[in-house]
Amino acid sequence: MKIRKAVALVSFFFCLVILFCSSAKSETASETIIIGLDADMSSGSANSGEAIRRGAVLAIDEINTQGGVLGKKLRLLIRDHRGNPARGIDNLLAYSEVENLVAVIGGLHTPVAMAELKTIHEHNIIYLSPWAAGTPIIKNGFKPNYAFRISVRDEYAGGFLINEVLKRGYQRPALLLEQTGWGRSNQKSMIQALKKHNIEAATIQWFTWGTQDVSNQIKQAKLAEADVILLVANAPEGVITIKSMAAFSKKKRLPIFSHWGITGGNFFKNSGNDLNNVELYFLQTYSFLDPKFPIRSKRVVKHYQKLFPKTKSSKDIFSPVGTAHTIDLIHLLKRAIEKAGSSNRPAVREALEQLGRYDGLVRNYDPAFSKVKHDALDSTDFRLARFDHHGVIVPVNNP
Repeated sequence: MKIRKAVALVSFFFCLVILFCSSAKSETASETIIIGLDADMSSGSANSGEAIRRGAVLAIDEINTQGGVLGKKLRLLIRDHRGNPARGIDNLLAYSEVENLVAVIGGLHTPVAMAELKTIHEHNIIYLSPWAAGTPIIKNGFKPNYAFRISVRDEYAGGFLINEVLKRGYQRPALLLEQTGWGRSNQKSMIQALKKHNIEAATIQWFTWGTQDVSNQIKQAKLAEADVILLVANAPEGVITIKSMAAFSKKKRLPIFSHWGITGGNFFKNSGNDLNNVELYFLQTYSFLDPKFPIRSKRVVKHYQKLFPKTKSSKDIFSPVGTAHTIDLIHLLKRAIEKAGSSNRPAVREALEQLGRYDGLVRNYDPAFSKVKHDALDSTDFRLARFDHHGVIVPVNNP
């Protein structure tokens, strides 16, 4: 009898503990709104994931310091896809079960984002893209469309890069592209841009992820009498391209105009001295060294230095586009939550299409999105940049 009473007493207290924990968990969940981050945090483009994370941390800290959203705090939840589409899908499935999740911020990789689109729309997950540039991420055919982007759109990037090389007097560009959805997206946009100038690509050469040499592709470009290379690569393959080009004699080297994927990893460090022997320019949208709105930028840099104390100046803010785009995306998301009056994802998605003017870090959005436009930037926001001798990304003036 005593044993039964003891067991009953233990069971009673065990139930109380479960009840208390459940209540605490419920209370905590009810007081927060979750934003997920699904990006490469540990592989070849980890710098991009960290730059995006820092932008999210900065925006969330600012919003929470000012009282949060609808009386609730924002919280960031991070999952690492390592540039792997299958991991990305698993991450999105996991996020779909997170209580009070309002949106997921994506990473650099277009192939991952494109693989995730079905899962995103099956679970009505708002997907905010601060980097991946593939046109089909936004032009995806889903209705309603849950993907929104503050970043480059390849449909515009191809034309921009073509115009930049033509302005500088080059006439026979060779395309050197990674063999992925991102590479194919750029092939389409670049070919279309060349047709507008009645020019054909000297040659189109491809490489796969993990390649260790593109010397043969460069030789083919030289045989086709190319005078410039248009590169679409992420950091690991970008390094290989630089090393392959630097191995040629000075007279045989071609200048390279690159998409911005190379800036998402340890490209500068891993390129070493080879980078000094290759003429390289690449696409950017934002610079803390030459911002469109200096006062806004100065405020963000000060906040950045506070949260990341090793930052001595704006020159130390690596992969700046990832940070800047994410800051604006989260502030727009905050406004949408307020407009919707809740963190209900379908309601917030609809509100994102109905926001008024917002004066952001990257640009003045008037508006950022609409029912027919989920890309907030266009080619007027693009510019060329290069690395200085210390690896700092610096803007390049127009010729």
